[in-house]
This record gives sequence, C-alpha cells and structure tokens, in this order.
Amino acid sequence: MKKIFVYYLRPFYLRMAWGFVIKFAGTLMDLFLPWALAYMIDTVIPANGRREILLWGIFMLLCSLLAVTFSVVANRMASRVAGDAIYVIRQDLFAKVMILSDRQTDELTRPSLISRLTADTYNVHQMLGRIQRLGVRAPILLIGGIVMTLMLDRVLAGVLLATLPLLTLVVVIVSKRSIPLYGRLQESLDEFVRLVREDIAGIRVIKALSREDYERRRFKEINRQVVEREKKAAMTASATSPAMNILLNLGLVAVIVVGALRVNAGVSEVGKILAFMTYFTIILNALLSISRMFVVLSKAAASAERIGAVLDGRDEKEWGIGEEEAGQEPKKGTVPHIAFDHVSFSYNKIADNLTDISFSLNHGETLGIIGSTGSGKTTVANLLMGFYDVDKGSIRIDGQDIRTMALSRLRSRFGAVFQNDVLFAGGIYENVDMGRKLDKEQVQQAVRHARAEEFVEEKGGIGEKLDIRGANLSGGQKQRLLIARALAASPEILVLDDSSSALDYKTDAALRRELGEHFAATTCIIIAQRISSVMGADHILVLENGRAVGYGTHRELIRDCPIYREIGRSQMGLGEEEAYSAS
Repeated sequence: MKKIFVYYLRPFYLRMAWGFVIKFAGTLMDLFLPWALAYMIDTVIPANGRREILLWGIFMLLCSLLAVTFSVVANRMASRVAGDAIYVIRQDLFAKVMILSDRQTDELTRPSLISRLTADTYNVHQMLGRIQRLGVRAPILLIGGIVMTLMLDRVLAGVLLATLPLLTLVVVIVSKRSIPLYGRLQESLDEFVRLVREDIAGIRVIKALSREDYERRRFKEINRQVVEREKKAAMTASATSPAMNILLNLGLVAVIVVGALRVNAGVSEVGKILAFMTYFTIILNALLSISRMFVVLSKAAASAERIGAVLDGRDEKEWGIGEEEAGQEPKKGTVPHIAFDHVSFSYNKIADNLTDISFSLNHGETLGIIGSTGSGKTTVANLLMGFYDVDKGSIRIDGQDIRTMALSRLRSRFGAVFQNDVLFAGGIYENVDMGRKLDKEQVQQAVRHARAEEFVEEKGGIGEKLDIRGANLSGGQKQRLLIARALAASPEILVLDDSSSALDYKTDAALRRELGEHFAATTCIIIAQRISSVMGADHILVLENGRAVGYGTHRELIRDCPIYREIGRSQMGLGEEEAYSAS
C-alpha cells in the first residue's frame, strides 16, 4: 500500500490537493446548514423579521447549491485521478509480468498473475476513488459535526462524545480481522481463475472423455470455497455498520432525553436541539461512511500487497551480469558455437532435473535431443535461452558465458518454437512478424520455408485473420506457422521443441530438407519424440531422467545406446542392420 501512495500517487498530489480543497469547501457548506436552521428557529423567526428570514433562506439555498457543485467537481477529479493512477499501475504491473523470471512466474502462478492484473487492480482503483471522495468528506463531517455540537450545547455534545471510543474500538477490531480474510479470499479467486481457464481451454477434451460431471464437481468445490470465504470476509466487515448503528442510536436516544430535560429546564432551545439531531445524523452517516471505507481499504490492502509482490519480484534482468559485458565480441570460429559444460539444474532446488550435461556444437551443426517425457529435453532449451539460470556448470555461446550477456542480445540470436506455443488473434502476418517490423517478403519467404504456403494461400494470404490460439487451423497448420515465425528473422540459432509432432512424416521430411538447403549456416537444436525427426542430425543427445545416456550420430547410438535402439525399434520397426541402411 505504501508503494501505491508514495510512488504511484506522487505525480497526482497537486490534483488531489485541489480536489481535497474543493471537497473541503463543499463539506463546510453542508455543515453550515443545520447551524443556519437553528439560528433561524431560535433567533430570526421569533423576531418576526421577514427580510431576515428571506436572506437566511437565500443563504441556505446558496450553501446547498455550492455543496452540490463542489461535490460533483471534486468527485469528477477523484475519478480522473483514480483512473489515471490505476492506468499507470496496470501498465507497470503488466510490464513487470513480461520480464519476471520464469522461476518467479512459477512461484506466483499464471492464474494468480491474471487475478492480480484484473481483480486486484480493480480493488485498488475502488480504494483510490473512495478515499478521495469519502476520505476527505467523512472525517470533515465527523470532526466538523462534533465541533458544531460543542458550539451549540456542550452537555449534549458530551453525551455524543461518550460513544466515540466504543465506535473507534469497533472499527479497529473489525478492520484487523477483515484484512487477512480478504487476502485468503484473493487466494481462492486465484484457484478459481486457474480452474476456469483450464476448463475453458480444455473443453473439447472434457467433452470427449465425458468428464463434464467431474469438472462440475471440481468447479462446485472451488466456487463453494470462494463463496464461503467471501461471506466470511463480508460478514466480518459488515458487522461494523450494525454495531455502530446500535451505539449511535443509543447515543441519539440519550441526546433526545437529555435535550428534552434541558429545554424543559429552560437552559437550551428547540432550534439547537433540532440542529443537534441533524448534526448527530451527519456524524452517524460520516462514521458509517468511514466504516464502509475501511471495508474497501481492507480489500485494497490485501490486493496492494499482492500487486507489490509482483512489482518487487525478481525479474530476468537481475539474473546475469547484464549490460556492462554485453558489448563483448564473440570469438566466432575459434570456439564452439554452443557449449554446455557440466550443466546441472533443478526447478525445485531439491532434485536435479538435469545432471552433468555436456555437449558442444559448431556453427551450422544440428543437435537432436530425444528421450522419454520428463527426461529434461525442454529444460535444455529453457537454460540455453536464459529462462532459468544453471545451478552448476556453464553455458557458452561463441565462448561467452550467457550469464554475462544482456537477455535482449542473447535472445535476439534465437528463433524458437516451444511446446504448446501460442498463435494470437490477428492476421497471419502479425503472428509471424510479432512486432519485429519484418517486411511482407520476409514473412512470405518464411511461410514458404515452413511449408505453409499452400494452406496460407488457400485461406486468403498472409493478411488472413486467425482466431484466438489459431482455433481455425489444424494442428499441423499451427505448427508450420509457428516454425515460419521462428525462421522469419533468419536466426543464428534455431530451437524447435516438439514442433513437428502434428506433421505427417512427408511434411516433416520436406521441412527438414528446407532447413538444410536454406538455413545451412544456422545452428539447430531439434527436440523431438520421433526418431525420424532427429536421425539426420550431426549429433544426437539421448536423455533419461535428466541424465545423458547417449551422445553421437544415429549410427553410433543404434550401435551403442540401448535406449535409443529401443526407440528406433518401437517407432520404425527397424532392426539394427535396417537402421544402419535407413540412415
């Protein structure tokens, strides 16, 4: 919360100050009305001065008009400040999400990040608007009302003031309990968003497996948890209003009884009692507004803490030495293009996902990586592109440790297709270009190289629009467009992670020929489940449980690596001699 008030609201301090001044002036107009009414009843009317009555009536009307005008102007200013401030917060939050380290993203989880960008920023927006509208008006009405009652009748004011410590105690206790409850509610909302996101994305699978009832039960459970936590938080926060109503109404009864006795004794006047009851109502409404504001603040405090956790999170720029050594010239030709030197890595820092991995590639060579699911194939690509930092060993490109490179410079060398990669709603051109300002000829050429030209032309060319996640394309068509995206900027290093799983063998072979002819100088890393996708590579790395169990050419691995040989037999039905001849 401190970051929001100290950092994000600082540019708006002057506008907020003007809004506070205008709101203050309008609130004073509201406070003058009961006092003017009391003066008219007790002084002007008994004197039977019609002119004075008219003048005081005009004064009260003017006060009412000014109060309304100032309130409208101040509220509009408050809305603008809240909107402008939350715009900047959302921009910074989204920008931070874009550069969070993958480890930080894993810890926070993607559904939670979505919730923080939406529900949490909404709660903060509500708080910023409410605190400017009621944060000035309610305290001024409260303090001003108490001052005016003291000026009217100190005895009656004493009766009122006796209830204030109890009212304050109610607000403090309820606020202290409600803030943690709203924090737990937001955690449940994260799980809610995650489940909805998964079910909507996988709705075809759910239908195909007839798991609708199962998913409904899961949704019912998380929905019940959200509702229960929301009820608990809301009921705790809402206890403020009835408790304050009881205390204030008891105080009001006491004021009426004491006031009646004082009027009967001739030590007070009817106008003062009426004005006093009006001020009492003003004070009551001010306290209720303050209690409601504490509810909003409770939500916002929990949300601000979650937003702050993202904004203060460790981003990718902190993982390496950074820009200072980014200008080093690579030693091309004198050292391997890519070298893994005894690399070990663990996602959870308990058990290694990769253990002691070493290999090297020269410029233009191709490395195939194959292994069972969970063997660490994708982890190799994640480490090479700097999504995670190694725990042991080092990764070098042209002799330079990638930890000493600026990430933008490191990743500009790559073209990549990842598992479950994404196509965005927009044109084919935009999806291939991805904001890199490539000309149309480059995009069309990349489409040709990816063997996607035929179906792209059938759909109307590179200007054709795609649905979200490429829903209007087949699996193979999506993969070919993703490969075109990776090839479009003529990358120095090409990473293809399971990018041909939806392609038929003929298209897969044609694509590999295309890469060999037009990207001979590009160093390639092909991660695949199919042995046919990697058997022509210069080097093949076989992984099993995060360890290298084989490294060499197809012929060497068929001869020396039992796991690789078994993959060849199961996928292609090749015996040892047949495998040699096929290669």
